[in-house]
Amino acid sequence: MTSNLTTSDGAAWLASAGTYPRSTLALWQERPEAPVVLPCGSAFDVVSAPAVFGRRMVDRLWDEGPGSGPVATFRGRMLLFAAPGTAQRLPSLLRWEEFGRTGAIPPLLCHGNGDAVTAPALLAADPATSGDSRWLVAPDTRRPWLPGPEIVLWAAVRAARAAVRISISSSADQDAKVYDVSRRR
Repeated sequence: MTSNLTTSDGAAWLASAGTYPRSTLALWQERPEAPVVLPCGSAFDVVSAPAVFGRRMVDRLWDEGPGSGPVATFRGRMLLFAAPGTAQRLPSLLRWEEFGRTGAIPPLLCHGNGDAVTAPALLAADPATSGDSRWLVAPDTRRPWLPGPEIVLWAAVRAARAAVRISISSSADQDAKVYDVSRRR
């Protein structure tokens, strides 16, 4: 089972993305319930997908693939933390892939060098007050494995194919999925 609590090593990795990592860590020590805006491009890139499609991508990564790096939700979108350079390469891979031309893959926002994202709070806040900004797979190490553009593309294509086969029904809560982080490669 994955914890939605970021470890101190995970916090150090997130903070390393910024210009002033010690200041970010000091802020989190003082206010661990506070989200923080972090730059992309050096420690990580982020691929932002619509929530339902993003959930399908994460499911494919864990059920059929190598697992994922950190994953968060923010304002109705799924944020998949990816290897630096993914944001630059993924759009051309999506255009090349047939699903990118047919609209089966919804628009994926790629945040890389020069962009920033809001990382959820380190501590799991009360869902009633934190909205949908939270970690699904929290950072837990100083050097997390991060999927590259080809793996993110693979997950998007698999999620699009799965969406074609899935009928819409009022099934169990989408948040009920549990990921076994021991399967990370």
